[in-house]
Amino acid sequence: MSDLSQPNHPPILLDKLQWRYAAKKMDPTKSVPQDKVDRILEAARLAPTSSGLQPFEIIVVTSQTVREQIKPVAWNQAQITDGSHLLVFAAWDNYTPERINHMFDLTNELRGGTNEGWEAYRQKLLAAYPKRPAQENFEHAARQAYIGLGAALIAASFEEVDSTPMEGFDPKAVDDILKLGERGLRSVALLPLGYRAAEGDWLVNLKKVRRPREQFITEV
Repeated sequence: MSDLSQPNHPPILLDKLQWRYAAKKMDPTKSVPQDKVDRILEAARLAPTSSGLQPFEIIVVTSQTVREQIKPVAWNQAQITDGSHLLVFAAWDNYTPERINHMFDLTNELRGGTNEGWEAYRQKLLAAYPKRPAQENFEHAARQAYIGLGAALIAASFEEVDSTPMEGFDPKAVDDILKLGERGLRSVALLPLGYRAAEGDWLVNLKKVRRPREQFITEV
């Protein structure tokens, strides 16, 4: 294993993760270029999910008016309006036969066929998921959305775009603003994208604090 503490090690993703932090103040005069946003979104789209069902969507909010509506139901966190993009991660409110079949059919279409084992797995999910309580299914879908959120965070750091993951908001209010209920979605996390405004951000120059490796990782 290479010694990552050595100053001359080649640039790697870990450098970007050292650079990132949850920006507390963003510069409202700076906008994230669309190509960077697109790569961040693509990283989230490519994130793994349980059974490949991809049970969440991302709503990209650039409208200042809409972000001004969301801000008061998100503890008035300034990054929502000072960043240039707000990503809303919204999970399926339930697993339905239609949603499950759509993903299996899409897989068959893109892979040019199917097989007995794959179709048996489809039937297994159809027999299990839709009969579970909707809240249980939503919570499972929400966990998948967080995988996508993690991918977006890492991609943003790689692009040197600042981001601030947020759970501090009223999901029902955000759902109403964005009319997510009409689409069978429920918001689970917010991710403003922008560029740090070092002036006035109390966190920007503080040392990153994480538990040391020996307290965090156990090798068996």
